[in-house]
Amino acid sequence: MKPVAYVRATTVTEAVAAHGGRPGAYYLGGGTNLVDLMKLGVETPHMLVDIARLPLGTVDELPDGGLRIGATVRNSDLAAHPAVRARYPLLSQALLAGASGQLRNAATTGGNLLQRTRCGYFQDLGKPCNKRVPGSGCGARDGVHRDHAVLGHSPHCIATHPSDMAVALAALAATVTLQGRGGERAVPVTEFYRLPGDRPDRDTVIQPSELITGVLLPAHPAGLPSAYRKARDRASYAFALASVAAVLEVVDGLVRHVGLAFGGLAHVPWRAREAEAHLLGAPPTMENISRAVDAELAAAQPLRDNAFKVGLARNLATDVLSRLADRT
Repeated sequence: MKPVAYVRATTVTEAVAAHGGRPGAYYLGGGTNLVDLMKLGVETPHMLVDIARLPLGTVDELPDGGLRIGATVRNSDLAAHPAVRARYPLLSQALLAGASGQLRNAATTGGNLLQRTRCGYFQDLGKPCNKRVPGSGCGARDGVHRDHAVLGHSPHCIATHPSDMAVALAALAATVTLQGRGGERAVPVTEFYRLPGDRPDRDTVIQPSELITGVLLPAHPAGLPSAYRKARDRASYAFALASVAAVLEVVDGLVRHVGLAFGGLAHVPWRAREAEAHLLGAPPTMENISRAVDAELAAAQPLRDNAFKVGLARNLATDVLSRLADRT
């Protein structure tokens, strides 16, 4: 038996103080990922700070027309929220594409963002993994890596980020709000996650003691075409081999706004800046869409067994974008 201290916080300030940035202190929301990792021995907390009862469980309208999503809002509730379904349908679609109904009823917004990779080498204590034990090596690189990264990986790690929701938030240019001992700050989702480099054990830029308090969505008019599409090995309860989140606004036959992000391809939700640059100001023809997606995926570095992901992502993105263009 390993003793674990437990604190039930009632305010954000109390939670941050209880955590205190101490090694081995963890925030506990729905526990759908953390508890699994504790059972495997991957995570071994000395203290759990229960944040499930913090006043962060609402979705609120902002003065500028955006939304603020509290960190403890359950995934099922967020997917069903009328404002999300009307103005950010790709977010609702992404949430419903993840996990099972039972898990969505427990999982929280903050926990979804912070979930760890599902790489088998990370989850197996008998295998080398730089993300779990820095300096131990990456067993997946020369091992089983069909499901692993083709973009942004390093010699130290080829794992992928598992969240569907985070991919939609990247395409929507959402912002994560944090509170720690040093006060509050806001970080764009696209800057919240880290590529592996030589420190794959650090998934995000979050600092010791910092707690995710919410997510800010910029204003989007109802009816703005958007979609989330996910390719996986089975119809449900499977992580993405490749996924695409896209928002497209066309005015007078030209692309005025586009947000495009890939999931299942990288250590982070991959915002497709190169593709977006090619599409902005251009007519959304199939030729232009294909050229833009190809420009983004030209940076891919597939490994021995996962080159199929590049073609899969290309087909998903071109189909999603062309369908959104047709809707405009």
